[in-house]
Amino acid sequence: MIRLAVPDDLPALQLIETAAGEPFRDVGMDAIADDPPPTLDELTKYLEADHIWVMTDAANTILGYALVDIIDVGVHIEQVSVHPLHSRKGFGAQLIDSIADWAGSHHHHVVTLTTFADVPWNAPYYERLGFERIPESTMSPDLIRIRTHEQAAGLDSWPRITMSRPTLRRRPSTPRIG
Repeated sequence: MIRLAVPDDLPALQLIETAAGEPFRDVGMDAIADDPPPTLDELTKYLEADHIWVMTDAANTILGYALVDIIDVGVHIEQVSVHPLHSRKGFGAQLIDSIADWAGSHHHHVVTLTTFADVPWNAPYYERLGFERIPESTMSPDLIRIRTHEQAAGLDSWPRITMSRPTLRRRPSTPRIG
């Protein structure tokens, strides 16, 4: 099930983020694996804006989550993470599709994200979900701001790209966000 996060969920999101970073060690990106998860204060800002969604199982255990921001061109997925024990089951795709559905119902026409170009579970994965690369020359002011912040944080030590997809693309099996 996909639902909005509640305050008690936040520590679990930190644990998921830490676990989701570990596979980056396998591709030589230890600095990404070592990056600390969002603080409780950072997560609380998303929670207060109703911009954190969680994927849960039947026992309400959180399997993954997504954070979004509203930017000048639409909805930006700031983070989407699924615990590695639950990866490759379509949960990330369901979160993304649900966010796109929510974005469309709130009159946003595009969903964006930034990601690593060469990591298999990053850009190639998002391309399979219908995202397309945005040329740097056509990025909006907010996307430029996001990329500048990422560069300052050292994320450009590996090739990074910005991607988007329309909000109208929906899968029939996608759970809806309330």
